[in-house]
Amino acid sequence: MMKFWEKITGSDMTKEMKSFELRAGTLPADYQRAWKKINMLLWQNADFSGRDLIPILDGIMDMLEEAAAEGQNAIEVLGDDIKEFCSNLAMEEGAKSIRDKWREELNNNIAKKLDN
Repeated sequence: MMKFWEKITGSDMTKEMKSFELRAGTLPADYQRAWKKINMLLWQNADFSGRDLIPILDGIMDMLEEAAAEGQNAIEVLGDDIKEFCSNLAMEEGAKSIRDKWREELNNNIAKKLDN
């Protein structure tokens, strides 16, 4: 169970991210480049803390490790457009950017005021 202080400071996520980086460092070079790009692109779809992305990143890392062990290259696994891969993954997982969340909140607030 996550300790209160770890949750407040985000140190639990720091540990997870360090673990991901260590795991990525054992992958072939094309996978390492893909991981860096995936990691950068997916954070655009994080909630305020980013905690919602940890399970998604873990699943991606598992997939990359399995594919590398099978001898596939990164393009065979992810396709040639990593940005599109991340976009599709974020939509599938229901991740929303901060802008999307703010827009939804604003629309909800306006709807409430109009109903009054």
